[in-house]
Amino acid sequence: MSLRSPDAVFLPRTYAAGVPYELFRELRATRPVCWIQEPAVGPWPAGPGYWAVFRHADVSHVLRTPEVFSSHLGATQIRDPDTGEDLEFVRAMMLNQDPPDHSRLRRIVAAAFTPRAVRELEGVIEERARTLVAAVAPDGAADLVELAADLPVLTLAHLLGVPEQDRRLLFDWSSRVIGYQDAEYARSHTADDSGLSAIGRAALAHRPPAAAVRPDGRPLNPRSRAALADMFAYAHALAERPVPGSVMARMRAGGLGRAEFENMFFLFAVAGNETLRNGIPGGLHTLLSHPDQHRLLLQRPELTDRAVEEMLRHWPPVMDFRRTATRDTELAGVRIRAGQKVVVYHASANRDPAVFPDPDRFDITRDPGDHLSFGSGPHFCLGSHLARTQMRAMVRQVLTRLPGLEPDGEPVRLVSNFQNGLKHLPVRWR
Repeated sequence: MSLRSPDAVFLPRTYAAGVPYELFRELRATRPVCWIQEPAVGPWPAGPGYWAVFRHADVSHVLRTPEVFSSHLGATQIRDPDTGEDLEFVRAMMLNQDPPDHSRLRRIVAAAFTPRAVRELEGVIEERARTLVAAVAPDGAADLVELAADLPVLTLAHLLGVPEQDRRLLFDWSSRVIGYQDAEYARSHTADDSGLSAIGRAALAHRPPAAAVRPDGRPLNPRSRAALADMFAYAHALAERPVPGSVMARMRAGGLGRAEFENMFFLFAVAGNETLRNGIPGGLHTLLSHPDQHRLLLQRPELTDRAVEEMLRHWPPVMDFRRTATRDTELAGVRIRAGQKVVVYHASANRDPAVFPDPDRFDITRDPGDHLSFGSGPHFCLGSHLARTQMRAMVRQVLTRLPGLEPDGEPVRLVSNFQNGLKHLPVRWR
């Protein structure tokens, strides 16, 4: 299949070379709601196809209309869950719920992510960012992906009450779930139990072998309960002795059912980690790729807030999300039937010239506008304040403590049609 074909927006290998912004530009102008085929990819079978949505106004409409475009019917990943049991399980996740059930789940943990709650963490986050950058400053070179990955893991461990020695488990679970389309990330990153807490060591006993398959011989869905048995065993053990005031304590007190509890832990341990693991190095790579903007931010650090928003617009950590039509409807003049998949492309919406003048230009003085990197509507990202705080902290520390920062080789992209990620970003400094 040609990477110029509309169907290329589905193929993970398309994104190994970069987000197909030229194709998005063409489709926004000519086929803003376009039918996309889902061919088989590796061991994963072909899917039924879906409607892809590329314009900002239409993406916003889909995200703000859950009664027509449901997160619950088929969940929110492009690929359909392998079995009805898998679908039933993931439907219990807050991300895959519609109001009012979504609202009930969100209220249980929302207090931990309010602007006021995040402000109370700012000092902790800034100090951790400072410590991480100071540790590599004498080296003169580093992989910014590895450096950036530690901050969200440390922050999540703090919020969840995960013992410090177990934080690498959070990194490992994210790699297995988010990177399953990429051979390097699909491999487990935790080979032994050295240094883990007692519950961390016990959890590893539940890990399925790397070659585990379903009864039909296909690999386990990386988001299925069976594939994440070790993570859920860990979550239940941790909930027996939650740190007072932690998100785990709120979850335990919230009256969650078993599947709701497990999926809530999944959401924070994986989604809350991986988006920043992609967003921080992606934003810094964008900055370093525009030396004039890099110099401007060094001269005017008061632009950091705007710079972070422009990084998020230019490099959205999540490129798309799926919905399912609840009834026959119409979008941008296209008839959509009940039960069909509808996939909104945030990465395209963030470059829509109807909303962002000269949208391909990276400009840290730009009015942030209505970028959709955190979504819109009832599913607007619960952790958006926390994400911004961590990005600002890391940008400040990197620019302050790593003088003469510049690329030191080609970045290596994550192979994924969902996460806009880098696996490696080599840099050097004086």
